[in-house]
Amino acid sequence: MSDEPLAFSPDQFSGQARMFPLPNLVMFPHVMQALHIFEPRYRALLEESLEDDRLMALGVLAPGWEKSYEGRPPLHPMACLCRIATHQRTPQGTYNVLLLGVRRLRLREEIPAGKPFRVVEADILEDGEPAIGDADLAAEMQRRLLTAFKRAMPKLPDAQEQLDQLLGSQITLGMLTDIVAYTIDIDMPWKLRLLAETDILRRTDLLLEAMAARGRNEKVFPPPFSVN
Repeated sequence: MSDEPLAFSPDQFSGQARMFPLPNLVMFPHVMQALHIFEPRYRALLEESLEDDRLMALGVLAPGWEKSYEGRPPLHPMACLCRIATHQRTPQGTYNVLLLGVRRLRLREEIPAGKPFRVVEADILEDGEPAIGDADLAAEMQRRLLTAFKRAMPKLPDAQEQLDQLLGSQITLGMLTDIVAYTIDIDMPWKLRLLAETDILRRTDLLLEAMAARGRNEKVFPPPFSVN
């Protein structure tokens, strides 16, 4: 298993995203996702990424992708830029990787790059932090979201204490929204809306609405191992 540096600065992104699209996963910044990469085109993607900037983008296939999965089916316009945290090559030549989400991406135009995998011109979207005058509101919304998240946690021994340790006072509201949005069991359309929302206060409102609409006191934790 090879560990990679995790620090990321936006100027490290070339503006061209190597796309790893999935039909059933919405990736967010500030979280980690395991993948097993076995298709030749995505093995080529990973190998180029490891030789270059260790960046790749997890995207979402638009509805109807089944008709042309082997080709270039439409992508949802939002994606998550990821840094390769660890990778391991198996004896079969496939890879197990762990990705860290680092930034939201808005996809603009696919590039006919002549590679087996897809490359898309994309822009990094930075979060809109709450204004100084909204500090009290942001703190209250963070408390509300953390309470709702704890309520959705499975009733396991020490789960609440572990969650308190995971989500200590150093976590920002923006980070918390992304962690919760990734972790809880809400429908894909909600997750895609949350990924597209860069205003942190609006994103928190939207997430609380999604959790209430779902009407569940359960979540998937940790998220399942995803296979491309």
